[in-house]
Amino acid sequence: MRTLATLAFDNSYARLPEPFGQRVAPVPLPAPRLLHFNRRVAALLDLDPDEEIRADFALYAGGDRLPAGAEPVAMAYAGHQFGSWVPQLGDGRALLLGEVVNARGERWDLHLKGSGPTRWSRGFDGRSVLRSAIREYLAGEALHALGIPTTRALCLVASDLPVVRESVETAAAIVRVAPTHVRFGSFEYFAWQGQPDAVRQLADWVIERHFPHLRHEADRHARWLREVCERTARLVARWQAAGFVHGVMNTDNFSITGHTLDFGPYAFLDRFDPAFTPNRSDPEGRYAFGRQPGVARWNCAALAEAVLPLVAERDAADALDAFAPAFEREHLRLLRARLGLGTVEADDLDLAAAFLGLLEATRADYHLAFRRLALVTRDGGTPPALLAEVPAPAPLADWLARYRARLAREGSDDRARAARMERVNPLYVLRTHLAQAAIAAAQAGDPTELARLLELVSSPYDEVAGCERYAAAPAAAARGVALSCSS
Repeated sequence: MRTLATLAFDNSYARLPEPFGQRVAPVPLPAPRLLHFNRRVAALLDLDPDEEIRADFALYAGGDRLPAGAEPVAMAYAGHQFGSWVPQLGDGRALLLGEVVNARGERWDLHLKGSGPTRWSRGFDGRSVLRSAIREYLAGEALHALGIPTTRALCLVASDLPVVRESVETAAAIVRVAPTHVRFGSFEYFAWQGQPDAVRQLADWVIERHFPHLRHEADRHARWLREVCERTARLVARWQAAGFVHGVMNTDNFSITGHTLDFGPYAFLDRFDPAFTPNRSDPEGRYAFGRQPGVARWNCAALAEAVLPLVAERDAADALDAFAPAFEREHLRLLRARLGLGTVEADDLDLAAAFLGLLEATRADYHLAFRRLALVTRDGGTPPALLAEVPAPAPLADWLARYRARLAREGSDDRARAARMERVNPLYVLRTHLAQAAIAAAQAGDPTELARLLELVSSPYDEVAGCERYAAAPAAAARGVALSCSS
């Protein structure tokens, strides 16, 4: 196992020329204290879990000290925000500390978020507040546990440093971990400045580091663009199946490797509502749950436009045409699993859509409805627990008749199907009211609720005695809460 002093860095992004980023040291958080250390992520880095008990660990996580081999860089990028072009964004409160290579040859970015101002801070303080740091810390593990590619975090530190947002809050920082933090907007930054050579250099770097199977292909850029579109489509299909709403699907928040990145006012659905957005800065619902696939495809088109110096228009169009089939295949595969179907039939999508229509019409809880569906047997009536979640007796009975006929055709075994469904329909979901309770406790000086919630959403399918309230639907007043973008 490695210590902070012996992490193996190979900082290839830092070796790119100056326009790709600004070399800048973090501004330390005063008197940082460690709120949580993520042993699962430490294992990705081959980092000794006992590093969390070293007296100065929080100083490293808070930016006062740097691991040997780190070369901090604020990364340059631009982007379309709510559909409008913004020419310079960049890492305004985060730094790429470096790239750690583990013993398996995997490359992981260490990205310090909340590290103080950079060239792109636009006059602001470059800090993260505890509220948003906790939400990101929790979300990374919740999404990962659901099989959704995502950034994660090694640790969370807090400070009493006051930070002014909509009110006075306190500062925090996370050390974020992902294969890369290059975004769609990284390419847009250079394309809109009329720098095709920089677009090519960045594309070749990304292919070399993250798509090495394409490096020797004569049409590598066209193949790479298509793969990015397909990865993005599969990512959003997983969001949809999991009932996850990103909240801020700007092109600068889309990872070039198909990982969930920079979720701000995100949420997991409570009631099934395609029009729901958790972002109160999005009153028109541009990034609402039901619109996420279309927006993701729009973002892929923005990326395709940025790389047109490298890719013929016909190849770019073909890459975009690959988005919808990739999304549909993955989404249907996941819906079949959530319904407990073990075989494939032509009208499975219609069967799934009819169930979702019932959930929407009855304002049912998305997660509990799927979980209760596992109680259905091939020869029984309507389970009371399912009817309680989907209170439409006649329409539900009609749908269940169709569902049972489908199960009969594949010879489904009730017990085996229920077990499969309970492995894909989570019991513990990172609902907004649960995250808010963990935040309030941490703000009051008690991080134990954060640790408890993190453990539950990291193993979301396995029932834990005494944790019934974490599996329950929120009270009516806590459903569908919209959050602020400020962080």
